[in-house]
Amino acid sequence: MPPLKNILVIAGPTASGKSALAMRVAALLPSEIISADSRQLYTYLTIGTAKPTPQELHSVPHHCIDIRTPDQPFNAGDFQTVGRDAIEACHSRGRLPIVVGGTGLYIRAVVDGFFEQPEMSGRYRAELEHRLADEGKEALFAELQKVDPVSAATMDASKQRRVIRALEVFMETGVPISQHHQQHVVQPLYHARFFGILWERPVLYARIEERVDRMLASGFLDEVKRLMAMGFDDRFQALQTVGYKEALAFLRGEITEERMIELMKQNTRRFAKRQMTWFRKEARISWLPTADDIDLDAHASHIAGLLR
Repeated sequence: MPPLKNILVIAGPTASGKSALAMRVAALLPSEIISADSRQLYTYLTIGTAKPTPQELHSVPHHCIDIRTPDQPFNAGDFQTVGRDAIEACHSRGRLPIVVGGTGLYIRAVVDGFFEQPEMSGRYRAELEHRLADEGKEALFAELQKVDPVSAATMDASKQRRVIRALEVFMETGVPISQHHQQHVVQPLYHARFFGILWERPVLYARIEERVDRMLASGFLDEVKRLMAMGFDDRFQALQTVGYKEALAFLRGEITEERMIELMKQNTRRFAKRQMTWFRKEARISWLPTADDIDLDAHASHIAGLLR
């Protein structure tokens, strides 16, 4: 059996400096960057997703950015396909693939593979959709907590599609979807080195608030107005995300600008907390303690030395 090919994974919560670290590593090693961000893959979502700048995209090849329009569905299974295609393309050019992002499920899909979920007949889907409309998302999530507490513990109750899917699998097979996941045998395709940037929580939260302020100063609301003018809003999954949903609510006159900013910061902090909960369960991550952006240069040199 030939040796597994190397890939580098840089993971962590929003505003932790993942992209900056990836760019520093790319300056030291022949490499290309694969974005594992579930929103950067959409066109027109630029400021609100902190996409790489045109200069960064020019200096280092990037993949999985601007590959779908906001009305096109995309999931972890799709990312497994396009992400692995990008990895193979990098290797074919003799370059190290750097998978960087905060969407843990996407990273797991491309590194370990995404298990084949049982085929569903669809007979329970309509029932669950009606119950969602009649009883609300909280009732369905409460039921999932009873029948599959393991899956419920990893989910955001607002992710209605995931909750419905988990309930559908249980109703159809009698087995919680978490058990289906456990039965999935991982066949590693790559030799993956995982790193994450670790900030003290108050510092990370301050960075998040600074990022929100920079987004707004950079024209984020104009970006959202353009999306609305093109017919895109939070009917689409791409815009049911932190930042965009609060901006849409403000532009529709549902909340004040002050409340919008407050919610953007609050919800981004909560999102980062959920991301860290996910990544702390990933034992392969070597956490890099960080107190200042200058530390990123030292971390990049350390990582490059390990991979040379």
